Amino acid sequence: MKLEFRRNQDFWAGLMFLGIGAVAIFVARNYPLGRLLRMGAGYFPILLGGILILFGAYIMVKGMRKGGKVQGNWSIRAGILLPIMIVLFGVLMERAGFIPALAALAFGSAAAGKEFRWGEVLLLTAFLTVLSLAVFVWGLGLPFPLIKGF
Repeated sequence: MKLEFRRNQDFWAGLMFLGIGAVAIFVARNYPLGRLLRMGAGYFPILLGGILILFGAYIMVKGMRKGGKVQGNWSIRAGILLPIMIVLFGVLMERAGFIPALAALAFGSAAAGKEFRWGEVLLLTAFLTVLSLAVFVWGLGLPFPLIKGF
């Protein structure tokens, strides 16, 4: 087996899960853990990080035993546009409010794909914005300003 795992999609997916889990535990290491009935700020990220590490290790081992090759090619447009849209969402949340930030995120993320259709993207943007409002603002009661200045 001479480095066949380098081209294995399950190996890289498992490594990604393992890395995200390790970062979650590292970031939450100084947060209070609490107890099961009274969870502290670090309880959920540490628990989720541990689950991601276990899940990632399983997928890596499965990938190294199996041997599925990475298929397809990378989209440079998506690789550039998606991180920009995430940063723009954070900036717009602070300066414009939840609704404009979410609409920009949904619209811009859809533009990263190859099959961009204006009508579908506008409907998807409206649906995701209303659904997110219903879940996060009205359902969970998160104090997001909907539109700055209103």
